[in-house]
Amino acid sequence: METTIPHIVLERLIRGRALVNVLTIIGASLLIALAAQVAIPIPGSPVPLTMQPIAVLLVGITLGSTRGAAAAALYLFEGASGLPVFAEGNGGILWLTAGLTAGYLYSYPFAAWLAGFISERGWASRVVRAVAGMLAALLVIYLGGWAWLAVHFGAGKAFAMGIGPFLIADIIKIALAASLLPSAQRLVSRLS
Repeated sequence: METTIPHIVLERLIRGRALVNVLTIIGASLLIALAAQVAIPIPGSPVPLTMQPIAVLLVGITLGSTRGAAAAALYLFEGASGLPVFAEGNGGILWLTAGLTAGYLYSYPFAAWLAGFISERGWASRVVRAVAGMLAALLVIYLGGWAWLAVHFGAGKAFAMGIGPFLIADIIKIALAASLLPSAQRLVSRLS
């Protein structure tokens, strides 16, 4: 029997319960929205330091690839519809079409999917492998943000504004989150 967090959630809490599944995805999208509101402006960068990336990764790890990606996509839909769910209370389709953080936002469903995919293979049960998996998913977010900024400012400046200032903070956030995953897995396994 598998003991990964997504498998336990799927088998013991969600299977056959569509309403619970939908509510879980909605709740996870709201968690991402709340994490977006923790925003610290970074001098010289159009991108604030937020808790969004770590929330996206944790949603993917705990819900699995499909539901994690669905929650991140729902978050984008909420923001595109005008709800103030993006960083600093922003919302609206303009943030996804012309906003300088759109590349990061578009990458969230892919990063959540990758984090969930890695978790479904048992990587979240070991801290070192969890860190490696979350770094891979974070790389997806960085690539999306960097590519979008590179279109506007060039590759070098995009790195200096959109990745460089966040590396240390994101590595610390990932280390903290990964250290909590074994405890979270034990907690989820008790919910049967």
